[in-house]
Amino acid sequence: MEYDKEKVDQATLALMWLVTESDKYGSRAWKGFDWDTLNRLHEKGLISDPKRKAKSVALSEEAVELSETLFKRLFGKAG
Repeated sequence: MEYDKEKVDQATLALMWLVTESDKYGSRAWKGFDWDTLNRLHEKGLISDPKRKAKSVALSEEAVELSETLFKRLFGKAG
């Protein structure tokens, strides 16, 4: 099936907002998402390399802001 990979990337990044933890070292999200999508997000510079053994990926500052914005746009309640 063909699909809009950009929309999937945006939805995945939006859902990452739900599983992101931030501390003094930065923000990390669990990487329980489609590998092809995670690889594309990595290639865009939004997350660290998902191929590492860690169970989470680091998010860039841009990704943290974008993930919240996308989550609110895609899943927020109107009114």
